[in-house]
Amino acid sequence: MHQAAPRERASWPRQVGVIPTRAQSFQHRAEVEQLRAAVDGGGTAVLCQVLTGTGGVGKTQLAADYARAAQESGGVDVLVWITASTRQAIVFGYAQAGVEILGADPGDPEQAARLFLAWLEPKPDARPCRWLVVLDDLAGPADMRGLWPPTSSSGRTLVTTRRRDAALTGSDRRLVTVGLFTPHEASAYLAAALTARHRHEPADDLTALAADLGYLPLALAQAAAYLIDSGMDCAAYRQLLADRARTLADVLPEPDALPDGHATTVAAAWSLSIERADRLRPAGLARPLLQLAAMLDPNGIPASVLTAPPALVYLTEHRAPGEETSRSGGRRQVSVQDAADGLRCLHRLSLIDHTTATAHQAVRVHNLIQRAVRDSLPTDQHDRLTHAAADALTDTWPEIERDTALAGALRANAEALTNQAKDALWHPDAHVVLYRAGRSLGESGQVTAAITYFQRLVHDAHNRLGPDHPDTLTTRSNLASCRGEAGDAAGAKKAFANLLPDLERVLGPDHPHTLLTRNNLAFWQGKAGDAAGAEEAFANLLPDRERVLGPDHPDTLLTRNNLAFWREAAGDAAGAEKAFANLLPDLERVLGPDHPRTLAARSNLASCRGEAGDAAGAEEAFANLLPDLERVLGPDHPHTLLTRNNLAAWREEAGEGNVE
Repeated sequence: MHQAAPRERASWPRQVGVIPTRAQSFQHRAEVEQLRAAVDGGGTAVLCQVLTGTGGVGKTQLAADYARAAQESGGVDVLVWITASTRQAIVFGYAQAGVEILGADPGDPEQAARLFLAWLEPKPDARPCRWLVVLDDLAGPADMRGLWPPTSSSGRTLVTTRRRDAALTGSDRRLVTVGLFTPHEASAYLAAALTARHRHEPADDLTALAADLGYLPLALAQAAAYLIDSGMDCAAYRQLLADRARTLADVLPEPDALPDGHATTVAAAWSLSIERADRLRPAGLARPLLQLAAMLDPNGIPASVLTAPPALVYLTEHRAPGEETSRSGGRRQVSVQDAADGLRCLHRLSLIDHTTATAHQAVRVHNLIQRAVRDSLPTDQHDRLTHAAADALTDTWPEIERDTALAGALRANAEALTNQAKDALWHPDAHVVLYRAGRSLGESGQVTAAITYFQRLVHDAHNRLGPDHPDTLTTRSNLASCRGEAGDAAGAKKAFANLLPDLERVLGPDHPHTLLTRNNLAFWQGKAGDAAGAEEAFANLLPDRERVLGPDHPDTLLTRNNLAFWREAAGDAAGAEKAFANLLPDLERVLGPDHPRTLAARSNLASCRGEAGDAAGAEEAFANLLPDLERVLGPDHPHTLLTRNNLAAWREEAGEGNVE
């Protein structure tokens, strides 16, 4: 187990998380007064409020306005904004607050989340902290089980959701329904948006346009952006809307998602805006960019995903015909700058929010627009788009997750993609992003969530691919590893023991996956308490891996590492030290000095040196290793923290622990 180095608690005021940017010409609404009245009610103040309403009515903007007003008035000491679209995202948001505010261990996010919620509890002898927690886009009340912020006279909770379940209400929670703009609010919004750009339209035309669009704030924002960008007058735009609505048949969201009787007109507004954005330079990129964004997390897509090489390939393939050909007559490859400029075009027409200051959540797109775009795709393009988005996520995902915020954003986007992909991520085989998202949960310390994830993935793989498909067997292997990482070494050992004969039968005894499973079985055998048995199993595995893979294959080198590790655990520290000393130059030659396995071998060698009686040598080796781990993995990585503790332990053992 590692233990985090002591951290200082943050001073107040403090904000954790990113508040969405303020909408242009934000419209003051009656719901704003309802929220503030509930807070200003003295002893009868409602401490938790739930904003509920259909998509596109402006719940997130109302919550953001409320949060900013609380900050600007000095009414809160700590503000935490969490995108609450999944339970994992909620836990991650609380954990981030625990790390930033309390100095909690970033390697154990579940514990950090518990610490933060406990800290919110009122304490009679502590300085009161005025806090506000915003949980935006809650998918359902079940995700909040055990995660509701406590009732506190100095704290407030604000939730936005499309749900209206009874579980969201109660004596300490108040439901605030957010509806469409009123006719007056809608007309005032359009007038303000146009006036800000020195445009003026007859009041009657604005009133009629607002009615055409069903007073839906999202649609009105896009109509205003179109009028400003195109220079078209309101009457001409209404005629264009009517013409498009009569011919539009393929981009309608589900009927209950939009105002009654206005679905066609609202969809027509989106269609016109996409068409307009697609004509802006770089021409032809807005539509395929929006298609990619439509498959990902509406609450924030890293810019690096939409400009990754697989995304650029998709954009090049699906750019409007005839746009930006090369000198040779073929299509010119879309560049990173082209894609970035295309995002600005979409932002210009209010089809997305593009904020470069928040790189990991640079692109936000409303889920109603996402649905309209997805519903317009033919099946074959949907599957190609799914794979392009999955490839872009995989390409962006770092092997070592130093940036926890980026890792959390990538997991959220992978989950959104999985929910929209239908069967596409399982054909022809399981896409690697399915495994990467689950492993990321485990690597972040959310081991319980990782087990639940892989249990579901095993079930899906079994049903879609069959029990003997290699990807089903790989998923079982991931689940077994998660059990071990969660502390159930005996359960992991049993799961790998059950998996091994299936792999030998399906793939053969010499298949790399079969050999890997023998490796994992031996490892968890040792972790379950049988160090001598683990040493013997690795000794038997090593010649098979050398024969099948070769002596310099990374998996062969891993087996040598594991054999030495369990040799030490079985009591032969001197033999293990010699084995690690022989292994280290081979790892540096094959994998490089900064590879995680090379660094791990250095750590193991240092430990063996100490266990063999050379405490000073162990202290020196850990002292040399620590700056390399901080540089490669980061100061908060569990292996870095463990090395810092090991250095302190061997320094004390060597007699230097009390040196001033």
